[in-house]
Amino acid sequence: MTEDQVRARTKTVTRRTGWTMLQPGDHLALCRKVMGRRPGEPIVRIATVEVVSTRREPLSAITHDDLAAEGFPEMDAAEFIAFFCASHRGCQPDTIVTRIEWRYVDEGASGREAL
Repeated sequence: MTEDQVRARTKTVTRRTGWTMLQPGDHLALCRKVMGRRPGEPIVRIATVEVVSTRREPLSAITHDDLAAEGFPEMDAAEFIAFFCASHRGCQPDTIVTRIEWRYVDEGASGREAL
């Protein structure tokens, strides 16, 4: 949903349910689509990033600055929370999510996971 922002290197934060295993320094391959691919459909890698920080917080704790870092500068917090909850079954504004911040690294680096 934010491929253009990743390609432009303007997205530096994402939120995920779970994803508690990440540590600063981990490398991730950001891909177009991982889940829901058809058999034989290739994985399209967009960028390799290094995790800078992670923290667990309620979805409703999203800040104005994080809206832009998430790739949604035009949304307010309520819009983002509604959008996120609609795309994540069972998620509510008070659901604890993992906030993942990263920096972009050379494209030659290998990723360990896909977002």
